[in-house]
Amino acid sequence: MRAITINEFGGPQVLTETELPEPRPGPGQLTIDTTHAAVGLVDLFFRRGDLAGRSGMAQPPLVPGLEAAGTVRALGPGVTGFQVGEPVVTLSQMSLGGYASVTLADVAMTVSLKGSGVDPAQAVSALPNATTAYLALTRVAHLQKGESVLVHGVAGGLAATFPAVARSLGASRVVGTVSSPARIKDTEHLGLDEVFTSERFVKELAGRPADVVVDPVGGDVRTASLDVLAQLGRILLVGHAARTPDTPLTGDDLWHRNAAMLGFAVGPYLAAHPDAARPAAEKVVDLLARGELTLRVDELPLSQAAEAHRRLEAREVPGRLVLTV
Repeated sequence: MRAITINEFGGPQVLTETELPEPRPGPGQLTIDTTHAAVGLVDLFFRRGDLAGRSGMAQPPLVPGLEAAGTVRALGPGVTGFQVGEPVVTLSQMSLGGYASVTLADVAMTVSLKGSGVDPAQAVSALPNATTAYLALTRVAHLQKGESVLVHGVAGGLAATFPAVARSLGASRVVGTVSSPARIKDTEHLGLDEVFTSERFVKELAGRPADVVVDPVGGDVRTASLDVLAQLGRILLVGHAARTPDTPLTGDDLWHRNAAMLGFAVGPYLAAHPDAARPAAEKVVDLLARGELTLRVDELPLSQAAEAHRRLEAREVPGRLVLTV
């Protein structure tokens, strides 16, 4: 099979196209004839070695790619519930392997698209992240009907799914922030009530606190979010795209504000709770089918994986990047 491999940590140039043996599915697994593979910020972390020191993280040589879409190629022994040729998409697999013409996937992390009419490029771009948003908002932030939500970095791939999911859960108001005025136009399709730059959101939201803040940015934005948080508000930590570290906080800082900071990393969570994956995905797949969740998607062929990483690292991507196989 064709695949993109990382044989050593480094820049985009370490992404190399090669031929590898086709994986064979074991019990609880299936293989997919890949048509689309999502390119996400976490792929850059794997490529650069940012996560290399964490327990259980993949080491070179490896095939990157947490999410893939295509059709079922083969079923492992005893696997039921799927048919060969059925359109599917995977959720975020920490086992990686999506940048390849054949992807090995756990059945628990695979969602059928049969009969949904959902485009596979949209599915691989939005469904895994929307599932993350659903789990984060329901199981961690415990979003209540009528509450307000602020989403930072809302033009980014993960954050862009939160507005539609929050609306479906009954949020009364959803606003967002972007890194610069030029990025505001990239959020017009997200149905936000208002959009601010990260430099002005504290001033713009004065007197209008948010019950839940979704933060994939970190750094100064994370600290400033405390100033717009409602009483008993929750800051949901779902990433750290900022190039600056967080300002250290103490428990007293949160106690006196009646505030909470709650972390959610979907990969480790689903590794420990695989049965939570598909039910959550099925809750949000209808948002895609009804057109209530649509992302801007740019496509590049698999052979241009290095260019895809270069663009993402240079912050030249107003939406999601997908590799086509």
